Amino acid sequence: MTLAVLALRLVVCTLALPMFLLNLLGLWSWVCKKCFPYFLKRFSVMYNEQMASQKRELFSNLQEFAGPSGKLTLLEVGCGTGANFKFYPPGCRVTCIDPNPNFEKFLFKSVAENRQLQFERFVVAAGEDMHQVTDGSVDVVVCTLVLCSVKNQEKILREVCRVLKPVYLYKGPAATEPSETAPSPGTYRQQQLPSSKNLI
Repeated sequence: MTLAVLALRLVVCTLALPMFLLNLLGLWSWVCKKCFPYFLKRFSVMYNEQMASQKRELFSNLQEFAGPSGKLTLLEVGCGTGANFKFYPPGCRVTCIDPNPNFEKFLFKSVAENRQLQFERFVVAAGEDMHQVTDGSVDVVVCTLVLCSVKNQEKILREVCRVLKPVYLYKGPAATEPSETAPSPGTYRQQQLPSSKNLI
C-alpha cells in the first residue's frame, strides 16, 4: 500500500512540475489566459447540449425586461466564448465583459453565428470593476458559471446592481381611494422597487 501511495505521489508531482515551473517563472497566468479559451470553446459546446432546455427556460422571459422602447439591453459578465448568445431574444443589444482578452476572437465568431443579436462591444475587465459600463444602463445582467470563480462576489454583485436600470411595476390606476377623482385614461402610477433588480 505504501508503495502504491509513493508511486501515485510521484506521478502527481511529475504532472504538476511543468505548472510549478511556469508559475515560478511567472508564465502560468499567461499560459492559462492563452489556453483557456480553447478549452472553454469545447466545453461550452458539450455544456450547452446538456443544458439547452434549462437555458431556454432560464432565458425565455428576457424580453419582458426590455425598456419602453422595446429594445433589450443585456450585459454578459464573464462572457467567455459567447455560448449563451443563441438563447437571447432577437434584437437584443449585447455588451460583453471578460477579464481575458483572448476570448475576443471566439466571441466574434459566436456573434457571426447569432445574427439575431445586436452586438455592442467587448470590454476587457473583471466583473468586480466594470467602470466602463454606465450606471443604470442595462436592462439585464447575465453571469453564468462566473460567481464561483471571482475573487470578490459581494463586489461583483454591487457592480451588477450599479449598472442595472431601476425596475418599475405598474400598480393600477392612480386613484385608489373612493374619494379621489378617477384619472384620465392612460394615467398610471409606477413604483420603483429599490431592492429588486433584473438579475439572472
